[in-house]
Amino acid sequence: MTKPGHIVVGISGASGVRYGIRLVEVLVRAGWQVHLLVTPSAWRVMQEEEGLDGVGPAAPLEKWLNLPEGGAAQVLQYKIKDIAARPASGTFRARAMIIMPTSMKTLAGIAHGYTDDLLTRCADVFLKERRPLVLVPRETPLNSIHLENMLKLAQAGAHMVPAMPGFYCQPDTLDDIVDFMVAKVLNLLQIDHDIEMEWKGPRNER
Repeated sequence: MTKPGHIVVGISGASGVRYGIRLVEVLVRAGWQVHLLVTPSAWRVMQEEEGLDGVGPAAPLEKWLNLPEGGAAQVLQYKIKDIAARPASGTFRARAMIIMPTSMKTLAGIAHGYTDDLLTRCADVFLKERRPLVLVPRETPLNSIHLENMLKLAQAGAHMVPAMPGFYCQPDTLDDIVDFMVAKVLNLLQIDHDIEMEWKGPRNER
């Protein structure tokens, strides 16, 4: 598995921001330095879906992240329009970038090289530098434009991991379903985590 280092996490304004929140929490517990990019739409979705009133770029991380003591020091949050920030450069050597969830607007921007903020610029850098980029689109149903953009990005080297949780681990709660997707992404990148989701085989063979 990959030893902890620097990793970029983007949270865009699709339904399912809980995926991104949980991803950051798990990465911090695993010892990673998280470089965090959150879009204005994502802050709005957090307020509506998660009931997190008052969250935003100026809010303390502890207001919306469940971090261990001292964990906030492992999260560096950037202004979304700061295209001079470290992750905007190909010289910034983070191990991987994950956008979870990925809105269709963000997906389209990356697919067509339209980098109008730090999130899409950073994703463009990861593609051009041939570094791991994981996109977790969250939309349904999908039209042909969505599908074409996903194909374009897959052909460019991005990992497409739609938010389609499996149920073979028999989740009991919504948190279990979120953890399944977070573990899927981290397994893809060979990143150690403490989420238990491995398939154990048929019940009669355990």
